Amino acid sequence: MIRVLLIGSGDIALRAASLLRGRARVYGVTRRPDDVPKLRAQGVVPIVADLDDARTLRRLPTAPFAVLHCAPPPSDGRDDPRTRRLLAALARAQIIPQRLVYISTSGVYGDCAGARVPETRARRAQTPRARRRVAAEDRLRAWAARRGVRMTILRAPGIYAETRLPLDRIRQGTPVLAPEDDVFTNHIHADDLARAAVAAIFRGLPNRAYNVADDAEMKMGGWFDAVADAFHLPRPPRVTWDEAEQRIAPLLLSFMSESRRLVNARMKRELRVRLAFPTPHVLLAAVAPRELKKQLPLAL
Repeated sequence: MIRVLLIGSGDIALRAASLLRGRARVYGVTRRPDDVPKLRAQGVVPIVADLDDARTLRRLPTAPFAVLHCAPPPSDGRDDPRTRRLLAALARAQIIPQRLVYISTSGVYGDCAGARVPETRARRAQTPRARRRVAAEDRLRAWAARRGVRMTILRAPGIYAETRLPLDRIRQGTPVLAPEDDVFTNHIHADDLARAAVAAIFRGLPNRAYNVADDAEMKMGGWFDAVADAFHLPRPPRVTWDEAEQRIAPLLLSFMSESRRLVNARMKRELRVRLAFPTPHVLLAAVAPRELKKQLPLAL
C-alpha cells in the first residue's frame, strides 16, 4: 500500500484522507497534540511537528509516494518559510516523493476585471497573502524540477461547506458592494476540493497548475444574497465602493477589490473531476431546509 503524507491536518486534508482510506496509508502532520485522537479516529497516523520549528520536522515518514501540502504560509512577510523548512526537511532526510500536490489560492492571479481566467494567465498577485502563495508555488516548482518530482498546484478560490457558510456576516448585517461596483467571485465545495486533491495525486501532470472551482459565475453580492435567501435571513445592505472603505474590515475589503471568473476545464479534462456541487445552490437547497426545520418551535 502506498504512503501519503499530509502537511497540515485541517478540514480539506481530513476530507482527502477519508477518500484515500483503503488506497493508501496516510500520515498527517499537525502542530497541535490535541489533534492526535481526531487523526487516529480518521485512520491517519499522526505526526506532531511544526513547520515553524525545523527541529520538529525530523519525524517525517520515509518513502511516501505522495505529499499533499495543505499548510498555509504565515500571516505576514513576503515569503513562505514554512514551505522552505518543509522542503529542507525532506531533502535532509532524503525523502523524495514521486508526487507532490500543493493547495494554493486563485488570489495569485490578482484582479482580472471580471475576465475568465485559465491557468495560462500570468500571475499578478496584489495582496501580501497572495504574494506569499506565489513564493511558495515558485519554490515548490523549482525543488520538484531539480529532483524529478511530479508537482501539481491546485489554485482554489473561496471554500464552502455546510459548516463554512457566511451566516454570521449576514446576521451581523455586513454590507456588500452595490451592483455597479460588485465583483465576480469563485467558490469550491470542500468535498470537491478534497476530491481534486486526491485526483491530482494520481492524475496530475508534472509542473501543472489547475483551477479548482465550481461552475457558478456569481458576484459576491449574489453569493451573500443566495445564502440569506436560503436561510430566510435579510439580504445584506448594498454600499458603494467609497462607503465600503469606511464600513468593511480591510481583509474582507481586499477580496472585494478583485474580480475574476476561473475556468475549470483543465481540472475536468485532465483530473477527471466530476463536481458533486457544481454550484453553491446545490448545497443550499439540501442544507437550508434541514436547518430551518430544526428552528421551528415544537408543536404543542
